[in-house]
Amino acid sequence: MTAPIPVTLSVNGMPRTALVEPRTTLLDLLRDHFGLTGTHAGCEHGICGACSVLLEGDPVRACCVFAPQVEGMSVTTVEGLAPARGALSALQDAFLECHALQCGYCTPGMLVACTDLLARVPHPTEAEIREAIGGNICRCTGYKQIVDAVKLASGQGAPAHG
Repeated sequence: MTAPIPVTLSVNGMPRTALVEPRTTLLDLLRDHFGLTGTHAGCEHGICGACSVLLEGDPVRACCVFAPQVEGMSVTTVEGLAPARGALSALQDAFLECHALQCGYCTPGMLVACTDLLARVPHPTEAEIREAIGGNICRCTGYKQIVDAVKLASGQGAPAHG
């Protein structure tokens, strides 16, 4: 058995430290050590996108990154996307408005992917949105509502409901 090692990083703007085994994933560090359960454990193979977080501003699958690899880095989880506690970001609000979540399992990963997209492309096309969320599996919405929510959050207007 390997001795636990300290890992210090910034999580949602707050310095955090935990003593972990070297094989601990970033996903397990966030959920089990820091109690940030918004990042979901899905396939645990990097395929479904439910565990997506922003690492140094870039989306990554937290299940595929070992905690010691993020030493000194900055991580933003779905909990850190809101502008303040109890408030919603424009994107989170648009997800509600457009019914872009149903069971909610993929929602954290979708919000992370879409937040990254909007940071890079403020007014994305439908094709750019679909490309950005292509690595996140949703079994409930059919993706249309998610695309509509990103359009709404980017200021491209409310979707027509029919």
